[in-house]
Amino acid sequence: PRSETGSGGTGMGEFQKIVVVGAGSWGTALATVAVRAGRETHLWARREDVVRAINERHENPGALPGIPLDQGIRATTDLAVVAEADAILLVTPAQTTREVTKGLARLVRPGTPAVLCAKGIERDSGRLLSEVIAETLPQAVPAVLSGPSFATDVARNLPTAVTVAAEDIELAKALSRALSHPMFRPYASSDLVGVQVGGALKNVLAIGCGIVAGKGLGASAQAALTARGFAELARLAGTYGAHAETLTGLSCLGDLVLTCSTPQSRNFSFGIALGRGASVADLLAEGRSLAEGAKTAAVAVRIAAERGIDIPISAAVEAIIEGRGTVADIVASLMSRPLKSEEEAV
Repeated sequence: PRSETGSGGTGMGEFQKIVVVGAGSWGTALATVAVRAGRETHLWARREDVVRAINERHENPGALPGIPLDQGIRATTDLAVVAEADAILLVTPAQTTREVTKGLARLVRPGTPAVLCAKGIERDSGRLLSEVIAETLPQAVPAVLSGPSFATDVARNLPTAVTVAAEDIELAKALSRALSHPMFRPYASSDLVGVQVGGALKNVLAIGCGIVAGKGLGASAQAALTARGFAELARLAGTYGAHAETLTGLSCLGDLVLTCSTPQSRNFSFGIALGRGASVADLLAEGRSLAEGAKTAAVAVRIAAERGIDIPISAAVEAIIEGRGTVADIVASLMSRPLKSEEEAV
């Protein structure tokens, strides 16, 4: 059955037909979530060989090697499938959101939830991804899925909890019900903006923690950076009106702890490589794993400056990525900042 309104999923009933746009590791993993939750699930991919592998062999070897996929996933290269979706999961890189949603504009029915599953801020405009959707896909209703989750864990059906946010809490709850199954637990939130800011900035901070690990600066430094990084995240998210429970919840603190602690995180791995002396150009070369934080750092620092917010760790990561200093010099600069009480530094 469609949602109770029968107009693309804006009612609070079931979202039976889910279309996932983007067949990378996270998109493929979320398609398994939707199937396990009992939804009719379509997965759009650009490449025909990916579609064949998913439909015929029930695998996506380029994205999730060695992990068998649920046979209920129906892969396609035809974007027209979104025209009948009750809800769309947008799982393409953050910086391509404008391009992708422009391509969907003629197809998406009014009122269809468009759930953002990438984490970032549009680099050129400084807009949150929900604001990009408002411009390019105004007939859709923006929502966000975010939280401490790795694609391989989700695809292997390991226990995972995330946040699903929409301005209308009832919509967030309905989407959470539609994606929930025993090993995947979504928590609903009405803080659409706070969840996005937390998800975007934690990627930048994860690069910083990776640099510390790659440089061999020790677990104490990594813990300090994580804690002080959370203070930065909270300061910036607070200027957007983020809710207190969002800051200490899954999409901010929870995701920060996960991505700042393990090489399984692309952003943490990116930072490790930087700390070990790899060049930014090589790490950003086509075909390398995408670290969203590398694209978000500059815009996050710019927005913080405009809002009068001090985010020195994020600024240090941005300076390293932009080639304005060595890791050693910037670490020394952070350690020599004026002493403050912890209350002053919050």
